[in-house]
Amino acid sequence: MLVGLTLAVLASLGSGAGSAVEAIGVRRARHRATGQAEVGALLREPVYFAGLAVDLLGFAFTVLALQVLPLYLVQAIVASSVAVTALILAAMGRPLDRIGWIALGGSLCGLVLLGLSSQPHEVPPLAPGWYWLLLGLALPIAGLAAVATRLKGIVSVVLLAFGAGLCFSLVAVAARSLDVPAPLWRAVIDPALWAIVVNGVLGTALFAMALQRGRVTVVAAVSYTTSTVVPSVIGLVFLGDQVRSGFALVATARFLVAVSGAVALARFTEPLPASTPQAATA
Repeated sequence: MLVGLTLAVLASLGSGAGSAVEAIGVRRARHRATGQAEVGALLREPVYFAGLAVDLLGFAFTVLALQVLPLYLVQAIVASSVAVTALILAAMGRPLDRIGWIALGGSLCGLVLLGLSSQPHEVPPLAPGWYWLLLGLALPIAGLAAVATRLKGIVSVVLLAFGAGLCFSLVAVAARSLDVPAPLWRAVIDPALWAIVVNGVLGTALFAMALQRGRVTVVAAVSYTTSTVVPSVIGLVFLGDQVRSGFALVATARFLVAVSGAVALARFTEPLPASTPQAATA
């Protein structure tokens, strides 16, 4: 349990730090290009890829944590990475206000209490069709993204962020039920591994596209809520995730507090404009 929690915390730190750097990279790319050239500008932005590398390290810790902890606990802890992002950006000149500190404290308290309510267990082997389904679902999500790119305004942003959240949900479920094959080379043809890779890449791309079109507040709220709630429900219904006896309602309340705090903190993860060298209030 302690090892799993340590891995989950490291995942949150990596994801939060990576997201802060990615958001700055996206902002820099946005200032250099508009319209169809935005994606090309982002691909030429080294700051974004530096953040992506840190984010991938956090993802590796997430996969390891999911091997020993329930989905609802790991996803809630990883969602708290928004607090890490907010604190990093606060140090760069965007301080938290009273609401921000309350949200931060509520999220952390909810996570601590949620950890005390969780019941670690091993996920039994699943049928191969389960992993092929997780891999195949990337296609309709990509279709949803294609439709979203043809729309404008908040609808486009929400759809892209929702698609990213769904992709990250599939990654989490595949990682939670991943069974490392023997011999190891068989991992190359393992649909579970490909489900993680394909959905991870697609989710990262959709998240970046959503950031280019809308505010971090909206993108993070939709994406984090989706990628926390969806896999948590799947884990409880299909993968045998459990809470300690008699703690179901309490754990639900703590889960909602932790996620709500993370969503409330999302508005503090918008980096300062590149043209603003001094601190500014949120």
